[in-house]
Amino acid sequence: MNVATMIQTMAVLAWILFGGMLVVAVLRASRGKALRGAVPLVVIMLSVALLLSIISAGIVFIKPEYRGVVISALSPQGYRSEALQPGLRWVIPFFENVIIYPISRQTYTMSIAQSEGQVEGDDSIDARTSDGQQVKIDASVIYSIDPAQVTKVHIDWQDRYTDELVRPLSRGVIRDVVSQYGIEQVVTSKRDEMTQKMRDGLAARLAENGLLLQNFILRNITFSPEYAASVEQKQIAEQQAMQAKFVVESKKQEAEQARQTAQGAADAVVIRAKGDAESRLISAEAEAKSLLLIADALKNNPTLLNYQYINRLAPGIQVMLVPNDNPYILPLPGLSGQTTVIPAPTQPISP
Repeated sequence: MNVATMIQTMAVLAWILFGGMLVVAVLRASRGKALRGAVPLVVIMLSVALLLSIISAGIVFIKPEYRGVVISALSPQGYRSEALQPGLRWVIPFFENVIIYPISRQTYTMSIAQSEGQVEGDDSIDARTSDGQQVKIDASVIYSIDPAQVTKVHIDWQDRYTDELVRPLSRGVIRDVVSQYGIEQVVTSKRDEMTQKMRDGLAARLAENGLLLQNFILRNITFSPEYAASVEQKQIAEQQAMQAKFVVESKKQEAEQARQTAQGAADAVVIRAKGDAESRLISAEAEAKSLLLIADALKNNPTLLNYQYINRLAPGIQVMLVPNDNPYILPLPGLSGQTTVIPAPTQPISP
């Protein structure tokens, strides 16, 4: 309980006591009894009640979230130009009174839902896009009274600023902004831009009337049943197109994979063939070099071939038959010991 309320309560109690004492004094006087000291007490209580009433009529306590507009019979314009600030304030009793206005944030909601907004039932904003489509907009406006313009708000709107200023301004600005965009832009690409335009436009209009826009929330956009059905059909068609595209891409990937597999197999064959050719070439080159080395060795040592030939024969051979009409391939050296070379007969030997 603040000081102003406490003084008002004391004034009420003083008047009640004064009334009770006055009734008792009248009853005693009607019965012929002596009033003794009753009259001075009644007068004293009357004085106290009047003093407390005057004080309570002149003292006002303003809470931090409020401002007070002083209506004054002593001012030529009928009011004080400056609003009362928070704290315990004094006005001229019975010639001035104070009207309290909140400066804290207030919210006004317009919604299609039955019980979400300040108005029962469907209170959404009907708007039409630049291409003629009708939409319903749900929005919330968070605003407050400008502390420096409380007196202006009282003069222009009194306590009607919510229903007669915030509501119609919001609905008008929203309709104007929506009419600048096509339905596709409202749905997707330009929604944020559209919301910002609504916020800026509403802030400017409210500021002209002494209100501050704290925030604007575009809650929902509802389309007509016909457009909603067309959007659903479009989405189904897009999904089917995406599915067909996915199938085509899948087939392309399968074909590319098969092509790459075949190309890999062909490349492997080519590489293997090149490897075999290079291997044969290296072998041939090595064999050629070997023959050159052998030729050089035989050139310097002719008997080396005979030596290699003899070493190739099986060990322990004592007799070797050769055709008598064929010359010797190699000039055999003289055989020592009992080794004998007999030419093989050309005709079979009869038994």
